[in-house]
Amino acid sequence: MPGGEPLSGRRARPAAVLAAGALAGWLLTGCTAEVALEQPAPQGAAAEVCTQLVADLPAAVAGQTARDVTGPATGKLTAAWGTPPITLRCGVAEPAALEPTSQCFEVEGVGWFAEPATDGYLFTTIGRTAFVEVGVPSRYAPEADVLVELAPLVREHDPVLQPCV
Repeated sequence: MPGGEPLSGRRARPAAVLAAGALAGWLLTGCTAEVALEQPAPQGAAAEVCTQLVADLPAAVAGQTARDVTGPATGKLTAAWGTPPITLRCGVAEPAALEPTSQCFEVEGVGWFAEPATDGYLFTTIGRTAFVEVGVPSRYAPEADVLVELAPLVREHDPVLQPCV
């Protein structure tokens, strides 16, 4: 991934949180067309942002059509497209690996934190009201291209609090 600028004012969270979130983002339920994703549970302004953002998601991303999403918890703050699935979860916890010196990659005016994941990348918005997590399998390389499609919706619905510096 290309270099970016360090962040400030961030603290790390336990690695177990990151592992659970990444795993949840890639699980499929059997051989069905449904994608199982853990539903985030954002509070306050983040919940409102996520409800509006997810309602406006496109029917296709990277030329891949939307898939049904299932999973534990209530709410529909997740989405998936294609096989293997490109996944989106809005209102997730701050990434465990995010530190004050982490790289911030700006794509279409949105800051993202990038982490290698099993067979692809996990991107999470930073510096906004809600953390939006996007999992992109390597089949869609370059993986960051998916962010070009999703960034305008993030900009529209999720106000920037701290831009990449």
